[in-house]
Amino acid sequence: MKDVFMALPWWVRWIAIPAIALVVFGTMLVSFITMLVGFLFKVLLFVALVAILIFLVRKFTSSSSSGGGW
Repeated sequence: MKDVFMALPWWVRWIAIPAIALVVFGTMLVSFITMLVGFLFKVLLFVALVAILIFLVRKFTSSSSSGGGW
């Protein structure tokens, strides 16, 4: 198999075969990257919302214990 592959011209090995692989697996690769970016965005959104919640709770509890209010 390696002999057959090495007997091919350089442009078939380095241009044609990767281009065919991108055409065949390109949509799967794009959908995977899209899913990964969406997941990371949701994780970052979750972390930001939890941080805001913690900030608000600490601010509310510290101001209510000191006798002040919002």
